[in-house]
Amino acid sequence: MPQPFTQGNQMKKRTSVLVFLKGTTAPLVLYVENPSALYEELSQVLKTGAQGSRLIEKSTLGPVKKVCILSSEICAVALQEEQYM
Repeated sequence: MPQPFTQGNQMKKRTSVLVFLKGTTAPLVLYVENPSALYEELSQVLKTGAQGSRLIEKSTLGPVKKVCILSSEICAVALQEEQYM
């Protein structure tokens, strides 16, 4: 039976950055300290994509600890808010 809602079971929110790569069906989910800043950085890469390809390396807080992405392979970026306990 589900436990009743108590102060100790409050839902928390966290925001992740979803990076959609060419040729993949599922996005890369990244948990970082400042998701808005990473979103802005990656969306800027999309806006200026014609300037060539570069390697983007980031350290993260989630199950993926470090990631390298080729900027020319990014096709979309999103912010996702999740609830967890």
